[in-house]
Amino acid sequence: MELTYLHTFREVAVRQSITRAADALGYAQSSVTTQIQKLEKAYDVQLFERFGKGLRLTTAGEELLTIATQMLDLFQQSKEKLAQQGGGTLTIGTIDSLAAYFLPPIIHNIREIHPRLSIRLQAENEPAIINKVREGELDFGLLLDQHHQTTANDPSLTWITLRSEPLVIVARPDHPLVKGDPQRRRPLTLVDLADQEWMMTEDSCNYRILLEKLLRSQTIPYRIGIELGNLEAIKRCVRAGSGIAILPRMAAEEELRRGELAVLPVEHPELSLSVLLLHHPKKWMSRSMHQFIELLQ
Repeated sequence: MELTYLHTFREVAVRQSITRAADALGYAQSSVTTQIQKLEKAYDVQLFERFGKGLRLTTAGEELLTIATQMLDLFQQSKEKLAQQGGGTLTIGTIDSLAAYFLPPIIHNIREIHPRLSIRLQAENEPAIINKVREGELDFGLLLDQHHQTTANDPSLTWITLRSEPLVIVARPDHPLVKGDPQRRRPLTLVDLADQEWMMTEDSCNYRILLEKLLRSQTIPYRIGIELGNLEAIKRCVRAGSGIAILPRMAAEEELRRGELAVLPVEHPELSLSVLLLHHPKKWMSRSMHQFIELLQ
C-alpha cells in the first residue's frame, strides 16, 4: 500500500467530496476513486458512505483517519529531516540522450552539494514519463520535445523550458555533401538530402518524427538504411559508412570536436527541440529538489 493512497483518503475525508479532493490534489476523479477502492480492498472495510450530496466516514473510516494522519505526519517529518541532511532519493524519468549527454554534469554538481543524495534515473518513452510524473511515481521528468506541443497536450503539469537544443544532420567528414561544390557557396536545404540513406533512431523518437514530417511535407524521398535505438551505435554506423543521421547537437559534440563526424550545413528553422523539465504542481519539494531545478536552469 502506498502512502499516496492515505494522503488521498485524508483529503476526501476532510473535504467530504471526491470531486473537491481531486481538484485539490490535481488528480482525475477516477484516480481518486480508484485509490479509495484500493484502500477499502486492502483493509476489507467500507470507509465512506453517502450523506446527502456529500460523503461521510464510516466508523472504520474514522479509525483509519486517525491512524493515517499520524502516519502521514511521521512521513513528513522524515522527509524534512532528510532534506536538512541532504539525503533521500531523487527519481528522474528521462530519455537516453538526455541521460547520457545532458544530465551527468548536473548530477555531479547536485551530489557535490548533497553527497548523501541518491539519484535514480529511469529511461522511459515520453508518454510513460508524463504519466508517472502525473501519478507521483517520478519526482521529475526530463524531455526533449517541442515546448508548445507538449504543454498543450498536458497543461495540468508544471513545465519549465531549460534551453533550446539544435538538431544537427551528421555524416562522415569525406561525405560528398560535407565537401560540397565549391562553386555553390550556399547552405544546404532539405531538398539537397533527397534519396540519402539515413541511420535512424526508433520510430517513437521525437527528432526522427520531426525530420520525417518535414521530409514528407516537401515530398522529399529518403531511405532508411539502419534503424537503431542506441545513439552511440548510430554514430558508429555513420562513421563506418556513407549514411547520414539526425541527432541532438549534444549527442554528437565529442565526435565533431575530434573530426570523426561533420555537420551538413542544412538550414531550417524547425531543426531544434527544447529540453523540458516537468513536475507535479502539488508535489512536496525538498531543498535538494529545489537546488536540482536551479542547477538545471
